[in-house]
Amino acid sequence: MRCRIGNVNLKNPIIAASGTFGYGKEMMDFFDINELGAFVTKTITLMPKEGNIPPRIYDLGFGILNSIGLENPGLEVFKKKYSDFFTRLKTKVFVSIYGEKLNEWIELIKGLEEERIAGFELNFSCPNLEGEVISAYKNRVFKICSTLRKLTKKLLLAKLSYTLQLKEITLSIQLAGIDAVVLINTLPAMAIEENKDEPCLGNIYGGLSGPCIKPIALRCVREISSLLKIAVIACGGVMDYRDVLDYLRVGAKAVEVGSANLIYPDACERIISKLEKVTKINGNNKYKFY
Repeated sequence: MRCRIGNVNLKNPIIAASGTFGYGKEMMDFFDINELGAFVTKTITLMPKEGNIPPRIYDLGFGILNSIGLENPGLEVFKKKYSDFFTRLKTKVFVSIYGEKLNEWIELIKGLEEERIAGFELNFSCPNLEGEVISAYKNRVFKICSTLRKLTKKLLLAKLSYTLQLKEITLSIQLAGIDAVVLINTLPAMAIEENKDEPCLGNIYGGLSGPCIKPIALRCVREISSLLKIAVIACGGVMDYRDVLDYLRVGAKAVEVGSANLIYPDACERIISKLEKVTKINGNNKYKFY
């Protein structure tokens, strides 16, 4: 069950994804989150963000559409509220961060460097903000990654969404010294409210997640894991342990669980329990890799 991302060992390959797991503390009412390999906090920005206008989330049946807009209390309030909690955890903690400008990324890294966390997940791919999705621009991503790499020895993960230039961009991220890429974030989408002729979300546009994006994410993980030397962490449509096994078969080193947490707050615990049983039954030859 153990896996290694960069120089960090995880007790198992299950990571609770950013945006669906709060800041960890909120989920302790449902299960002991120390059972996780790791979890990623909601994205933190330098200054507080109120997020987008409601409705912010919509169940499509085959997936989930959301437009939260990175609502968060900002760096300083986040530290005051959660620093002590993180020091008491045995599981690994990654803080998701986002900056509109390079100096904001830098200030976030500097402000969190002394916290008891394993590293950072660089949110390059949130589709719910005004402006361009950063992960589609190789030069901009490379500049941010190479700059931040000089500022910390903690683990750096780059979370991307699908783009036709994914191979080129992930190679540049590897060159910048990032430890792993996370594939994939939600996909830009929208939906119309049935019988109302109006968008389902207050922000009109949002990000699509859930089982419907798994085939896209699975292909991305296979193609990129065969291309890069650094780790690929899979994300997209994981609902049970069989989805995790699929991602491991195509080259993922670890797997993030996102939308499932919104349906079953103990989804990660259920998946870990099932994976442990599969591992015991099948021993070391449990997966066929493609």
